[in-house]
Amino acid sequence: MHPLPHHYKVVSSGGPFGNLIVKGIDEEFPPIELNAPVQYGGPKNTWSPETLLPAALSSCLILTFDSVAEASRFRWHKIECEADGTLDRKEGIRYFVSFSLKVKLFVPQGTDIQKAQKLLHKAEENCLITQSLKGSVFLESEIIEE
Repeated sequence: MHPLPHHYKVVSSGGPFGNLIVKGIDEEFPPIELNAPVQYGGPKNTWSPETLLPAALSSCLILTFDSVAEASRFRWHKIECEADGTLDRKEGIRYFVSFSLKVKLFVPQGTDIQKAQKLLHKAEENCLITQSLKGSVFLESEIIEE
């Protein structure tokens, strides 16, 4: 790992009534098209900042779980994480008041289910995005042996 602090730089650009284009400045990854969410009059087929936040949360949880599981020598096959962010107004300010994470973890037959649950909670506690949010995060998990 690189020494802290880390910087993640992007540039967003666009014009009136069109999609924005977001590009990495120091990294060469594909640009992302963004617009307002449907709830604010945006198109149905485009990512928005509001949808990227739950996407970042669910992705961070999975990547953190992968690291925690590796450090614990825990075997697993696949993980899915559905994230639902609730945007509301409290005390006159709109913000994401809560996030619900529904995780399905697929593990080999005979896996210690309690250890799997413990590692998922450890991943949620150590996820950088979770730690950076104002809203509460609720984790629901299902362990599936296959």
